[in-house]
Order: sequence, then structure tokens, then C-alpha cells
Amino acid sequence: TGDGLEKKTVNSKVGAKVGLPCCHEIPSSETLQNYRVYWQKNTTEVVLAYAEGKKISTHKRYENRTEMNTSNLTLLISAVEILDNGSYQCVVQHRRSSQNPVVVCDESLTLFVTADFSMPNITAEVSAETCESTEMVVKCSSYGGFPKPKISGAINNESVVWNASWVSESNFSPYNVTGELRLNVTKEDNITCSVEYSGFAKSTSLLLKNTNKCIVPTAPPSYNVITASSIIIIISLLAIALAARYFSRQGKCSSFFKE
Repeated sequence: TGDGLEKKTVNSKVGAKVGLPCCHEIPSSETLQNYRVYWQKNTTEVVLAYAEGKKISTHKRYENRTEMNTSNLTLLISAVEILDNGSYQCVVQHRRSSQNPVVVCDESLTLFVTADFSMPNITAEVSAETCESTEMVVKCSSYGGFPKPKISGAINNESVVWNASWVSESNFSPYNVTGELRLNVTKEDNITCSVEYSGFAKSTSLLLKNTNKCIVPTAPPSYNVITASSIIIIISLLAIALAARYFSRQGKCSSFFKE
């Protein structure tokens, strides 16, 4: 915009090549030799500088990663790093004969760097069980991204809030994020975990099931029932045996009288 009220924003991903536009373009009737160009970061750190058509300065961290278009003065940064995130300033001075250099333009813009997070990974661990439900500790984790993300979730399309924690070595280092929930699953629940960062989002879903299938065992017969059954069987066997002997003896007697 150039009015100082609103900065331009340029977005880039880690590892990409990005061009930062300057506030001035050299007319075709002139050359870079008539200008001094300073690309600065955070208004104090000179990234790249040209004077009288020659490069006069390059910051050590940007060596072999930066170049400038000598016509439209765009600053090109390759293999973008998270540390490149921040405010940049293009200052252009015009060298006129018998006069001190005149500032043609001085404008800032913001480079917003993002690094992709891994696809969220959901794990569920059973902590307790009853016949009615399974208590689970559910965790969702994602790593290696930037900037600091938001983690959100839903159970059967109803929003839930994760107990979230973030780990990063510094303000300009990749983040690891972990969310945790404790759930009572009665039948089955579909849980979704989403990690959102700089307009991007990645989501994973997992179906949780009640793992405990209680089967009520059939009650064993009581001791009295077993004893009674055994006595009946024994008496029945004795009765059969006595009847057999009786009929056997009757048969012998009848044959004796026939003689």
C-alpha cells in the first residue's frame, strides 16, 4: 500500500522460493548505477544492499540464498526458513549529480512463513472397563509445523475441547502439539482431531468402540439339586436291577413245574 497504515503481506512455505516486491521500479531510461538499494529485516539487519550497480553487502545468514532483480528490485529468497519470518523494508535512494542521494521510497512488508504439520495421529488407550462402558484416554498429536497451531475436535460431530500442550525450542522453531481427552464409550463414537495453522488445516478421524462385551454366566446347579438327581438315578438303576432278577427267577420256576 505504501501509506504506512497497512503492511503488505507475503506468504511462503519452508523450503520454497519467494519474491518480496520493492516499492520502486527503475525506469527503462535509467540503470541501477544511479541508485542505492537496501533490503533490511526488522529495520536493523541489512539482508542485501546495492550501490552504483554493485552488490556491497549480504547478511551471512542470507548468503547464497538471496538475489535481487536489478529492474524491479524484488528480493528473491530461496530455501525459505522459519527464521526468515518477519518484517522487511525496501529503501531506495536516487543519486543525482551535485546532490545528496534522495530517498525515492521506503516501504515495509511482512513475510509470513509456514511449515506443514504432520497429519494428526489419534491413539486410544483403555483405562477402565465396565459392562456399560469403556473409559479411554484419547491422544491426538502432530509435529514439525509453524506457526503455533490450534487443535480442535469433535465427537459424533459435537465439538469438544482438547487438553492441549505445545512444545517448541523457541519462537521461531517448529511446534509439536498434543491434545488429550478422557472419554466413556458406551457403544461407539467417531472422534475427529484437527490441527489448524495459518489458514491451513489437517484432520484425522477414528472410530472408538466399547470393547467390553459382558456375558452373564449361567448359574451352576446347586448342591442340593445335584444330590437329589444322583439319588434318583441310583434308585432307578437299583429298581431296574431288582426287576431283572425277579423276572429271571420267575422264568426258572415256571420251567420246573412244566417238567
